[in-house]
Amino acid sequence: MQTRRQMLLTAAALMASWPAAAAPQDDLDRLLADLFTDLLDRSPEAITRLGLDKGERAGAKSRLDDRSAAALADERARNARHLARFKAIDRAVLSGMAAVNYDAVRFTVETDDQASRFPYGATSAGDPYVLSQLGGSYQEIPDFLGAQHGVETKADAEAYLARLSAFAGVMDQELERARADAALGAMPPDFVIDRALSQMKGLVGPPAASPLVTSLADRAKAKGIAGAYAAQAGAIYAERVVPALNRQIAWMEQLRPRAVHDAGCWRLPDGDAYYALSLRDSTTTTLSPDEIHQMGLDQARELSARADVLLRKQGLSQGKVGARIRALMGDPRYLYPNTDAAKEALIADLNGIVKAMQPRLAATFGTLPKAPVEIRRVPKFIEAGAPGGYYNQPSLDGTRPGIYWINLRDSAENPRWTLPTITYHEAIPGHHLQLAMQQEAALPMIRRATFFSAYGEGWALYAENLVQEMGAYADDPLGEIGFLQAALFRSARLVVDTGLHAKRWSREQAIQAMTDIDGSLTSAATTEIERYCVWPGQACSYMVGKLTWRRLRAKAQAALGPRFDIRRFHDAALLGGAMPLTVLERVVDDYIAAFGSSTPAA
Repeated sequence: MQTRRQMLLTAAALMASWPAAAAPQDDLDRLLADLFTDLLDRSPEAITRLGLDKGERAGAKSRLDDRSAAALADERARNARHLARFKAIDRAVLSGMAAVNYDAVRFTVETDDQASRFPYGATSAGDPYVLSQLGGSYQEIPDFLGAQHGVETKADAEAYLARLSAFAGVMDQELERARADAALGAMPPDFVIDRALSQMKGLVGPPAASPLVTSLADRAKAKGIAGAYAAQAGAIYAERVVPALNRQIAWMEQLRPRAVHDAGCWRLPDGDAYYALSLRDSTTTTLSPDEIHQMGLDQARELSARADVLLRKQGLSQGKVGARIRALMGDPRYLYPNTDAAKEALIADLNGIVKAMQPRLAATFGTLPKAPVEIRRVPKFIEAGAPGGYYNQPSLDGTRPGIYWINLRDSAENPRWTLPTITYHEAIPGHHLQLAMQQEAALPMIRRATFFSAYGEGWALYAENLVQEMGAYADDPLGEIGFLQAALFRSARLVVDTGLHAKRWSREQAIQAMTDIDGSLTSAATTEIERYCVWPGQACSYMVGKLTWRRLRAKAQAALGPRFDIRRFHDAALLGGAMPLTVLERVVDDYIAAFGSSTPAA
């Protein structure tokens, strides 16, 4: 365990290379503060997610984000003004943490500015469709109201009703943008429309059965908040939300006959350039689609060889590695029954995994987050199109924990031996550890609220490796197969994402490639491939980021020799917050320079 004195020495050594404030740094500090204020001014939902919807910003709790075409244009114009301010700062005089802050935030502002050349989709690249199975307020707001909008007081309950009422207008704003994008030739493929329609229709039903109604009614009752909230929410749902949802459904049904089956964004206006920018945005590198595709194939080959050895020890020696893993996936000995009671038991088991990992962390990390993590089931009304697991970070004020969501739509997708790795990825030492530490670090607010997929997802994959190095699978060979299967899955992502969007693969070709590489069930692979179709580039961030994290650690170990302390390395790389991978390399170089001549670690 790193002592308090060692931690102070670590901090002192790193801070010694950070200069005192100079005029350009003052300009940067003001710009970063203005960026955060700008985020809060235009996003009441961000205010709630960050736990800041109190005091002078309490009014935000009654509003939803403006999703109109005018708001999108305004956001792009604001972003261009922010970029001009970045360019006016003399970057050459910045160093240390000031340079990290400048480079990290400018990367996002610059890539968003480049994305503004495409007249469809969202502000950022990699999000080409307003409405899909993963995009649109119909999919986001029910989850947001249930998981992020706290109901502790009567004012909170009234704010929920106001947001529920605003939900209809937001859906109409999106419909207007989706119509305009489709007129430009930017419409989702037919199978995405089918999946989205299925989810949209699943939200239409009696008010008493809607999670939008029951979420408020149940929580208000539990808190003893007087009011006819079931009736009020039910009326808003029936009179405003359902008609707006039906308008989206009707339009999607009209669009469906015009949709094509081509899966990749190459068919969008200037689609090849759109994918190139999406890759840069997600990986924070300049790697080409061909380079990433080959990286995936190489990783799959290496990991398959390692998995082959373990599978043979389990008596599985016939056929390709992917086929043997798929056979193991279907072994009933390792499946939970597909019942609600068994799924509750599964979540209890995941909590046990997190509890067992907690005491192991001190040997590897000098700093640990204060915020707790909870494990919850993905809401049933979005589970059909949702990923297998995902994470929501804690609120800044500490009132809401980090949440690891596990998709339990089909127990066959979650054999027991796969669960440790996904739990380490989403909770500790993966996303929860990294994001909670970032929020608790001494960083500008905009940096505390920023996520870079290559850094964050790369960290979570690196964390999976870290657990294996810590010996967590020493007595669990099936768990180690699960670790390798998860790594194969991320290698397959490199192959299929570039296959879909650069090599013009079909949806079916990509599904087959994924099941061949990692042994995924066809149902799970289908959900994943359809995700990549509407989120181009993002799937490549995981393995690119992991390999960078591992390379940089090896670089530090080689440079420092006996002076290398993994706890100091993790503190240096994590307490600076999420950043592009090129910036992370400079941070690690600074760490090496700071400790290259210090006393060897005890």
